[in-house]
Amino acid sequence: MAWNQPGNNGERPNPWGGGGGKKGGNNPPGLDDLLKKLNGMFGGGSGGGKFKETDLLKWALGGIVALWLVFGFYRVEQAEEAVILRFGKIYSTQTAGLHWRPPLIDRVQKVNIQRVEQSALSATMITEDANIVEVSLSVQYRISDAKKYLMKVSNPESSLNHATESALRHVVGSAKMIYILNEGRATIARDVQPRLQGYLDNYNTGLTVTGVNILEALPPKEVKAAFDDVIRAKEDKERLKNQAETYANGIVPEARGQAARLMAEAEGYKLEVVDRASGDASRFDQLIAEYRKAPGVTRSRLYYETMESVLS
Repeated sequence: MAWNQPGNNGERPNPWGGGGGKKGGNNPPGLDDLLKKLNGMFGGGSGGGKFKETDLLKWALGGIVALWLVFGFYRVEQAEEAVILRFGKIYSTQTAGLHWRPPLIDRVQKVNIQRVEQSALSATMITEDANIVEVSLSVQYRISDAKKYLMKVSNPESSLNHATESALRHVVGSAKMIYILNEGRATIARDVQPRLQGYLDNYNTGLTVTGVNILEALPPKEVKAAFDDVIRAKEDKERLKNQAETYANGIVPEARGQAARLMAEAEGYKLEVVDRASGDASRFDQLIAEYRKAPGVTRSRLYYETMESVLS
């Protein structure tokens, strides 16, 4: 039968091993019994002292303090910087290594200050000559000041995007469309970076820009075909110009060579004519001298020599 059913001469059996309802019987184990057992475990076997509630409280408090101390340790990695917040305000910063802070009082926020992040932006902007271009760029940056990054600005990445768009809009608005679409991309990226860094410093974002790259610069879709034709025409112009320069570089040396050869031939002919004329003049002078000495004889000799030359 169940222990609580009537029986056994009106007495109920006690599940704790003794008779119920009588003074001096075994009562259900209570706090006193538990304390006695703990006393036997922790102190009753040596000295006969009793384990009191205050001792239990001391053990509990000691365990809590030990856990509190253990959970206060934290590690900062080599690439990180830790900002310690005490009651929501900056208390200190810690570099790489093992550190301790009082839990529930101080809060640790770690920031990687060496990793380079990347942000991309695409926007439609107006150029100096009142045309529209669609520009896409990427910005490489890293966190250089953990305090400013965590506390000065609520959303540093959003501030970076706004600052990037402002810097790009200023630079694009100072350049002509054809320049932006062709050879001006590198110059635009170089001009955007210091202006963007200045904006970020003014906002106290704690970010440092390490690089800016222009990914694309395109005209609006509605006029893209026309601008493609313009670009192709410009490319054709450059190609024909290069071909003409190549032809000129080949033909000019050839013409110079021909001119030098003709000059040499003319110089040789001149010397030949001069030598021949000089020889004829010398012979004529000799003939004049002979003619003056004997005119008749000289005339006859010249006549016979001429007839002989003609007849032969």
